[in-house]
Amino acid sequence: MKKNLTALALAALLAVPAVSFAASKNPLSVHVLNQQTGLPASEVEVMLEQKQGESWKVLNTANTNQQGRIDALWPAKPFEAGDYRVIFKTGHYFVVHHQQSFFPEIPVEFHITNTTYHIPLLLSQYGYSTYRGS
Repeated sequence: MKKNLTALALAALLAVPAVSFAASKNPLSVHVLNQQTGLPASEVEVMLEQKQGESWKVLNTANTNQQGRIDALWPAKPFEAGDYRVIFKTGHYFVVHHQQSFFPEIPVEFHITNTTYHIPLLLSQYGYSTYRGS
């Protein structure tokens, strides 16, 4: 009986990553939270750009949903390692919420190789924090 329970638990654990991977085929997602309110920041425009020489090429633009997320920011093109940036257009978000802000947009540059990436942004009127999430 104990062997059956162990095998069943192991099978359940092994099945979870396959489901998660299938659900998240897009290699880039973002999440914006308003640090002052603790709530998701919806309708924040986010632009993805790829560095090409000394300039940047726009690859995609999307708005955060009601949960402050964009689950699939990578465009419909093959994954390519290199230098990228996401630009969070935060000025409009604060205007809509009748608040002043010091940062009209927040660029986050990063280098990607061959895996999935999540970039969270903790936002307030006069500061922000970001990191490579999972």
